[in-house]
Amino acid sequence: MTTYVIAHLHHTELCADIVEYLERIDATLAPFGGRFIIHGGPVERLEGKFGGNLVVVEFDDRERARAWYRSPAYQAILPLRTRHASGEVFLIDQVAQPHRATDVLEGIAMPAARTA
Repeated sequence: MTTYVIAHLHHTELCADIVEYLERIDATLAPFGGRFIIHGGPVERLEGKFGGNLVVVEFDDRERARAWYRSPAYQAILPLRTRHASGEVFLIDQVAQPHRATDVLEGIAMPAARTA
């Protein structure tokens, strides 16, 4: 199942280390089939607060995403980013298709209906 590495980065300091990280990351993704889906860009906020940059990288499956993140090539450049940007980075799987919003309720104990 397709897996995404999602990074919501805050307070990124554009400096030589970040430039080097950006110059080198593509080569770390290639052996694992990683592809940028979102890499910053303008955000049109519809609700709530949002700050920073959003990055989404797609992999064919969770194993490849984990293998990329743990690879010696990526671990070698990771400090270039972590010294100059903070934020959350996580893996999440695409939902199986077809998917309906109520599918997330499957297996969840629902509270009893209120009666007037």
